[in-house]
Amino acid sequence: MLKNLAILGSTGSIGVSTLEIVAANPERYRVVSLSAGSNLGRLEEQIRTFKPELVAVVAPEDADHLRTVFGPGGPEILSGVEGLIACATHSDATMVVSAIVGAAGLVPTIAAVEAGKDIALANKETLVVAGPLVMQAVARRGVRLLPVDSEHSAIFQSIEGHRPADVKRLILTASGGPFRERTIAELAQVSCQDALAHPNWSMGRKISIDSATMMNKGLEVIEAHWLFDLPAERIDVHIHPQSIVHSMVEYVDGSVMAQMGIPDMKTPIAYALSHPERLPLDLPSLDLCSLGTLSFSRPDFERFACLGLAYAALREGGTAPAVLNAANEIAVEAFLNGTIGFLDIPAIIRTVMDGHRAESLDNIEHALRADRRGREEARRLIGAI
Repeated sequence: MLKNLAILGSTGSIGVSTLEIVAANPERYRVVSLSAGSNLGRLEEQIRTFKPELVAVVAPEDADHLRTVFGPGGPEILSGVEGLIACATHSDATMVVSAIVGAAGLVPTIAAVEAGKDIALANKETLVVAGPLVMQAVARRGVRLLPVDSEHSAIFQSIEGHRPADVKRLILTASGGPFRERTIAELAQVSCQDALAHPNWSMGRKISIDSATMMNKGLEVIEAHWLFDLPAERIDVHIHPQSIVHSMVEYVDGSVMAQMGIPDMKTPIAYALSHPERLPLDLPSLDLCSLGTLSFSRPDFERFACLGLAYAALREGGTAPAVLNAANEIAVEAFLNGTIGFLDIPAIIRTVMDGHRAESLDNIEHALRADRRGREEARRLIGAI
């Protein structure tokens, strides 16, 4: 049966990989809507190839440009948050691939849930900012939320067929990024280009920095809490430089289930799109004999303070994770712009968190207000620097 897809964030790495899977399986998937940021050249190519009925961009002037390029025979083209929501709730879409980077993915994703769409979730910030509200909506609407992050897909695959009551703990693996061997003194001197050079994965700029600070893993801990309903104390992180074991589940009898594979995002994307089936992918086989050794170690919470800050936000609950994420997004943007140093990122987040009194999360607007407050305070601190 043909599955109609809405893809939010189509020009990013997840969106591009998703469309490659679609192109290889035209009998299974059809694209009905696309949204993108500012990469208009790539978006134009995608529109010509996949012929969506609806396209959304951020800026109204970019929408005007696309209307000029494609003319009356082209897709409907919208802009802003309204355009994102329209893409996510397209009447023909049966599944929404949520791959927008950052908290901007929350509003269209929850709109898709409320519209009864299944979600392939690559936007972890949706659950970080408003986890309880999103999961309540998923349960209320009876839709499926399938994880795309490699770690959460690994847990999802390792937990299938087992009773949730038998799970003892989750073990999220982390490559450690490009700086796992650096001292704090060395981390103070790293450049933006150093931080963007991830040893194993090809990712966007923001996620690459999050990986270097290990905030990405902290956000994944929060996401795992909501996806699998386990407290922070039962979610561990192991440094695994080879990125072959994508995550593990330990059961009460001591058994550990691990999902393994080469570090390529097409595998978890395809599993979310095709579940409960598996798609054949043109990827090399995992050669464990050539790899030789798989190693694991505990993370250093002193050198990578962002991971500890994420655990603290999860334990505090309420609006704390939303503020954590907001401060991180602003701090990472400032680092990418050369305004602050690498170690300023966790320092700014910590100061913002220390000044925030967490409140219960009652609705999406409440989460968005907390997000705005976190951003405003982070910008104020950066301005003082």
